[in-house]
Amino acid sequence: MENKGTGPIRYYPAFLNLRGKHCVVVGAGEVALRKIRMLLDCGAKVTVVSPTTCREVSGLAKAGAVELRRRSYRRGDLKSTALVVSATNRKGINQAVVEEARKKKVLINVVDDPGRSDFIVPSSLRRGGLTIAVSTSGMSPALARKIRMKLEADFGAPYGSLLELVEEIRSQLREKKMRVRAETWQKALDLDRLIDFVREGRTKEAKKMLVRELKA
Repeated sequence: MENKGTGPIRYYPAFLNLRGKHCVVVGAGEVALRKIRMLLDCGAKVTVVSPTTCREVSGLAKAGAVELRRRSYRRGDLKSTALVVSATNRKGINQAVVEEARKKKVLINVVDDPGRSDFIVPSSLRRGGLTIAVSTSGMSPALARKIRMKLEADFGAPYGSLLELVEEIRSQLREKKMRVRAETWQKALDLDRLIDFVREGRTKEAKKMLVRELKA
């Protein structure tokens, strides 16, 4: 067993539900913009703290998508915050954000500084409700992006539609109080055939085939 105090950090993979939760991003440059967009995509309520902003962040603020505090970070900015991302290139500000986050037990990510972060953000792709995330434990973000790009080619838009189809069938089975074992689902999900059906717009045939396999 690996010594817990040595070697690379072993991150616990998890997907956070941030819908309706208050999140803070310190900084408003291009890197911060990517973090802001990801948080908004998850339904978070985002506050941005920065004396200067890139054009896109200013646009989000004007549209009311984010609250913008056009000033430097100050202690107290993390009040009632679920999560904070510090995306500045100023070590003093990042350290101050870390200290307040630790004191208030707020999850923090310091961009490009996994050692002071509670979590790191994986390279991910979305296909509707399907999310595939890749992490190299902070050792090589470039490799994580390269792997994600390869996965993007393998998992195209039809996988989002397939997920909706599978969820529809699961809901129907639950309504009928029919339980299907996990092993049965695994055998029934012939991805190659189902994806071909979905790509060709033959969703009815895909549903019939999946239901037939589940019953079998």
